[in-house]
Amino acid sequence: MIDWHTILVALFKGVHIAALMLWCGGLLALPLMLSRHDPAVTPDDYRRIRSATHTTYAIIVTPAAIIAVVAGTWLIFLREVFVPWLYAKLLFVAALSAAHVWIGHLVVQVAEKPGRSRSPWPYLPVTATLVPVLIILILVLGKPELGEIPLPDWLREPRGGQLPLDVPSR
Repeated sequence: MIDWHTILVALFKGVHIAALMLWCGGLLALPLMLSRHDPAVTPDDYRRIRSATHTTYAIIVTPAAIIAVVAGTWLIFLREVFVPWLYAKLLFVAALSAAHVWIGHLVVQVAEKPGRSRSPWPYLPVTATLVPVLIILILVLGKPELGEIPLPDWLREPRGGQLPLDVPSR
């Protein structure tokens, strides 16, 4: 007999990790790509840099972020993980999403104001990405007991409501 629950968990976990690698790698690469933007470059170089950053952000990084979040959300419900470290992780996923939006703003700003816009030092957006990524890795791999952090009861225990889909029980 095939255990579909185990197969689905493995599938979603694989998709989640692959999408995270693209998302986080892209968020680390984009500020370095933007740092190559110099107001004194030739129009052809500027067009190439603008096209590369825009394509990376819109075609690779943003879809990978969406896939990572969707697959991660499915994993939460498939594995029934409702523990304090997960909520801390979700807080840093929100911080990573904020870094994603900020880097997207920088991509658009450089594209809309050629010659007048100067992207910030790449250290700032790279740090804004790297800090949440490292904390998320520590939380996920270490799964620390965060029981001493006061959380409301509605975050600590299931509400007893039925999900709009059938979740297999273990």
